[in-house]
Amino acid sequence: MSRRTTAGVDRPRGLRVALRSYWRFVVVLWSFLPLLVAYARDSRRFVLFGGPRRVTDADRRRRAEQLLETLVDLGPTFIKIGQILSTRPDVLPRVYVQVLSRLQDRVPPDPWTEVEPLVKADVGAVAEAFDEFDTEPISGASLGQVYTAVADGERVAVKVRRPGIVRRVEADLRVIRTLLPPIVRFAPPGQAFTMENLADEFETTIREELDYGHEAAMLTAVRENFADDPMVRIPRAIPAYSTDRVLTMEYVDGTKINDVDAIDEMGLDREALVRRLEETYIEMIIEHGQFQADPHPGNIAVQPDGTLVFYDFGVTGTLDARTQETLFDFYVAVASDDIEAVIDAFIDLGALDPTVDRRWMHEVFEIVFESLRGGGVEAYEVREIVTQFQGTLYEFPLRLPQNLALIVRVSTVLEGVCRTLDDDFDFIAVVSDYVRERGGTEENVRTLVDRFGDDADEIVRGFLGAPTGIDDVLTDVDREAVTVEIDLTARNVALDHLASRVVWGALFAAGALSTTVLYVFSDILAAEVTAVGTALVGLFFARAIRRGPGGLSVQPSFTRYNMRRRQE
Repeated sequence: MSRRTTAGVDRPRGLRVALRSYWRFVVVLWSFLPLLVAYARDSRRFVLFGGPRRVTDADRRRRAEQLLETLVDLGPTFIKIGQILSTRPDVLPRVYVQVLSRLQDRVPPDPWTEVEPLVKADVGAVAEAFDEFDTEPISGASLGQVYTAVADGERVAVKVRRPGIVRRVEADLRVIRTLLPPIVRFAPPGQAFTMENLADEFETTIREELDYGHEAAMLTAVRENFADDPMVRIPRAIPAYSTDRVLTMEYVDGTKINDVDAIDEMGLDREALVRRLEETYIEMIIEHGQFQADPHPGNIAVQPDGTLVFYDFGVTGTLDARTQETLFDFYVAVASDDIEAVIDAFIDLGALDPTVDRRWMHEVFEIVFESLRGGGVEAYEVREIVTQFQGTLYEFPLRLPQNLALIVRVSTVLEGVCRTLDDDFDFIAVVSDYVRERGGTEENVRTLVDRFGDDADEIVRGFLGAPTGIDDVLTDVDREAVTVEIDLTARNVALDHLASRVVWGALFAAGALSTTVLYVFSDILAAEVTAVGTALVGLFFARAIRRGPGGLSVQPSFTRYNMRRRQE
């Protein structure tokens, strides 16, 4: 009997969820229908027949404004989508990014009468749990709102999730998952991967943002990372008054980072403040691998002594050790103005197709570097490159995995904040100083030693002097796009020569590393002795390199795939 009763209760509830999702799907589709028809008419004037229409910049801006209003009308989930799209120039044209960057959480706060039951269920009766509680929110967003209170004699900020927001978001996510396949199906080939990845990123981040337990954990982790830095302050989570729906933190006051007049009144050096802000984020990403991924002005403040305060860790990023190392290599490449190394780093990070036209990418990155230095970029340079690739603009080979997409989001939003404080903000100069300051520290030497053990085989391969372009050939081999016929002659001589180079190369690499470590740790005498020994080994290594290769010949036989690539 009880099972029948439960089923009778669950069936109407499941039906209500299904009907709510269906109705939401109809509302969303109807809201986007005018834009979809407009895009369809661009290729066929009368949708099913007719020639293409000419779309002007004014048309694109008008559609972008219409998209912004549609996202606002559809509510919190779609506002979040718009905010993410505003930081993804790899997904939308520039004019759309500019318009959507104005998108804010324009959602009125829920009345206290609806919020109070949630606080009571999770923390207890407000009058009993808190010494004081101000029922007027000090800030509100699409997913939650923040109140001030006093708990155990300490002033605190209480962040409460909006009632019913989880059901609303889940219904919207079902709609997005339903609409995504046809969108990807008709998207340009170069954008399909990015769109699917963007959908996964959005679903992951919005679920994390709804989980205040996750936010409290990240808040604690990043706070511990900066425990020894008195100029960085992050609110302390208070577990006794926190749940998955309610997050209570110490109240930390500060002036919004973009309040230029107030910062000037405090007598702070804006240029130094911007530099420290950028360096703090680089440290989060490169050294800690944990970072706050939503650095808009409402989430960053500054105190009268110049201390930076970071709020809201609902959207965060986490990087593994390999990605951190590759990103550091990227920063080194940026600092040394080595565009080829920058392209290599993007390929290693999975953000660029290995078969990309490097010459074209070199031109693109030159313009990006000029922009990052704060210098002007002539319009004709941009037009020239865009014109050359007009037909394949949306097949741009930049593909951002989720963690890199968050870094791009951080960089984009943070650059706007920095330029608000300092018109001449020079990102490359900040990166160069960071690399120079960190490059010779003991900690980095220890990291070098640790990495040497893992990467010894790569170091030895480097000393062996692989022929230029061999990596490209090996990449094609991995794709089964090339076959190789190898003819070994004078086998014993060749293998002996190879073994000699391996041994002397490994000894020379180990000696060079040992000399560096001893020098950094101030053992000058030992470093000098090791350097002399390394020099002798280097002579034998150079002699081994000069000796002939002894009969290894490789003849690549390219398939139709490579012939097609060469013809293109």
